[in-house]
Amino acid sequence: MMFGQGAMEPGEGSPQQIRQVLLFFVFLGGSLVCSETWHYSVAEETEMGSFIGNVVKDIGLDVEDLASRGATVIFDDYKPYLLLDQQTGNLLLNEQLDREALCDFTEPCILHFQVLFENPLQFFRAELWVKDINDHTPTFLDKHILLKISESTAPGTSFQMDSAQDLDVGKNGVQNYTLSPNPHFLLKLQDSDEGRKYPELLLDQSLDREKEPELKLTLTALDGGSPPRSGTALVRVLVLDINDNAPEFERPLYEVLVPENSPLNSLVVKVSATDTDAGINGELTYSFSHVSRDIRKTFEIHPISGEVRLKALLDFELIQSYTINIQAIDGGSLSGKSSILVHVVDVNDNPPEIVITSLTSPIPENSSPEMVVAVFSLRDQDSGDNGRMVCSIQKDLPFLLKPTFKNFYTLVTESPLDRESKAKYNITITVTDLGTPRLKTQHNITVLVSDVNDNAPAFTQASYTLRVRENNSPALHIGTVSATDTDAGANAQVTYSLLPPADPHVPLASLVSINADNGHLFALRSLDYEALRAFEFRVGAADRGSPPLSSQALVRVLVEDDNDNAPFVLYPLQNTSAPCTELLPRAAEPGYLVTKVVAVDGDAGQNAWLSYQLLKATEPGLFGVWAHNGEVRTARPLSERDAARHRLLVLVKDNGQPPLSASVTLHVLLVDGFSQPHLPPPEAEAEAAAAAPADALTVYLVVALASVSSLFLFSVLVFVAVRLCGRGGAARAGRCSVPEGPFPGHLVDVSGTGTLSHSYQYEVCLSGGTGTSEFKFLKPVIPKFPPQGTEREESHTFLNGFELN
Repeated sequence: MMFGQGAMEPGEGSPQQIRQVLLFFVFLGGSLVCSETWHYSVAEETEMGSFIGNVVKDIGLDVEDLASRGATVIFDDYKPYLLLDQQTGNLLLNEQLDREALCDFTEPCILHFQVLFENPLQFFRAELWVKDINDHTPTFLDKHILLKISESTAPGTSFQMDSAQDLDVGKNGVQNYTLSPNPHFLLKLQDSDEGRKYPELLLDQSLDREKEPELKLTLTALDGGSPPRSGTALVRVLVLDINDNAPEFERPLYEVLVPENSPLNSLVVKVSATDTDAGINGELTYSFSHVSRDIRKTFEIHPISGEVRLKALLDFELIQSYTINIQAIDGGSLSGKSSILVHVVDVNDNPPEIVITSLTSPIPENSSPEMVVAVFSLRDQDSGDNGRMVCSIQKDLPFLLKPTFKNFYTLVTESPLDRESKAKYNITITVTDLGTPRLKTQHNITVLVSDVNDNAPAFTQASYTLRVRENNSPALHIGTVSATDTDAGANAQVTYSLLPPADPHVPLASLVSINADNGHLFALRSLDYEALRAFEFRVGAADRGSPPLSSQALVRVLVEDDNDNAPFVLYPLQNTSAPCTELLPRAAEPGYLVTKVVAVDGDAGQNAWLSYQLLKATEPGLFGVWAHNGEVRTARPLSERDAARHRLLVLVKDNGQPPLSASVTLHVLLVDGFSQPHLPPPEAEAEAAAAAPADALTVYLVVALASVSSLFLFSVLVFVAVRLCGRGGAARAGRCSVPEGPFPGHLVDVSGTGTLSHSYQYEVCLSGGTGTSEFKFLKPVIPKFPPQGTEREESHTFLNGFELN
């Protein structure tokens, strides 16, 4: 039960923001440590589980605070003498206490402890007073005491007896001595320097050896318990002849310093006494006088030499000094007295002790600074500098040591932690005392840092450029994007997705797909370079944290051309009901430009490079075709013997692998100058005249041009109306017709949005009489269309001699 409370003034101090702190900076101001000290008491040998007091009632807290704040009872020697009931706040005895084992002869016997609340950190100081009960009987170390007393001893002479030992203290210790009745001796009690009573025999009547050479007495020691306990010793008195000189020591007090680490049998001191008597009356023996059990088990004295040596090792932390009473007895039983004061010198033989009270691990990486990670206490059983301690941890760690109350420390975070930089800390707490040599103790703790989703996935590249050839098979793997997340667990699991295109008309969902788990990209359909040369989109990578974090990357897909389009002949038109006929004057010189084959190829690059070859002619050797531009020219002069009509077969071939080709048939009519050409029959002439002005022949050239932007296809259909004009009296040079409907090879829109077309009409004049047959585009009938593709080549010259004004 609690028998009193008293206030204690804690030492003033403040936390040091340093890594090494001295143990004596342990008392801190503020609300961390309660200024009061609670006192509780219990009688030794009380049964385990007995009620001692109620912490909740004494401190003034709620019972719920015990469990929520992590209440713990910690004694200074770390032994669990008391148990705290978390449900009631009762302090219960955790074991039977033995006051003599705990405190020996120290009175009062006080066990200091603290009630520790971890969250928030707070200390309450308390003391447990262990009361003595009369559970030990007084005992004489020597059950048989022999006294040799000369018959000449005068009445009033006293003889000192060894005191009885009782492990109890206070009134339960030895309080009185009695002596069995006899006519010669009285009992006298004396007080020792240590506060204990010891007996002396006082000679009341002179002894007569001849009448009574030996006496037997019973000495009884009584304690003050209720009922009292007692112990006895038999005193045997031998009456001797006269011995009138007692021994005398050279010093009344021997004071020595003995290090606690002295080995066994070490010489403590050598005492010496003299006796002026002769013979047996001058022969001395040395012995201890009324000494405690601890002294007898620790020291021994040689009876002849007077050397005092160690029987057991000294321990400064248990006993700091010994007072040894010694006596020298001569052969006539006269004695001289002296004392030895042994000071035990502390040696730094106890390393510091570290006890971890609480440890929090793992801790989240976004924890605020000064979060409490661990609470621990220090102790060094040495004294002075040997017991002063310096505590530290490694440098360059994001943690600090803070002294709290008494010998308790807290380990707190100094700054926010980053798991991606370091996920595990091995912290070594090092405690060094200030003794010589210094002793050191280390304790290792491991603190893990738990992950918080604070890192978004990062792509290996900000943008990706992928290439695959057109006409690919659907579901073809075209490339991979990759992102990594430096977080852990679900916070690092990455999921990929296609982001909506900026242009909602782009059919991204029908072009590509992505594997959400590994970032593999697949083409959903066969791509057509002529319809779609390039397209781009964005890919997102999101983790599975809460909330999730994400990032993006740009993917650009370039479609590579395949030679899948054969050349298409624009001029002259083929497969028509009225094929074009070219007029050639018989007076033309060699190299005269008869006509020009105009062809295009829907492919790109070298797949669209065209070459021309004359395969067959009605008159071999009369005509030649230039391979690079398709110009058909005369190879020699013409004569009257040459036939009037000629048919040429020209091959147009691209440069792809394998090459693709188209053939075109040319019709040439030889005329005498330009005055009277060979014309078609009158019926055909009349039909043509009805469809065109009398002074002009309109020839329609159809040019299909394709230009691909990054995400859409359009085709341009150009209608060129060529008006053949006669200059200087020149007649019409020829006639051709244009079929209706789309042309072969015409590109259509695969996106489903419809073919975009623009029509252009040009007026062309043929200059006559020059021998070069130059055609000139005079002016466009409708405006030019805006360019749609970035890779389309613009040229003003379509045919040799055709040029835009």
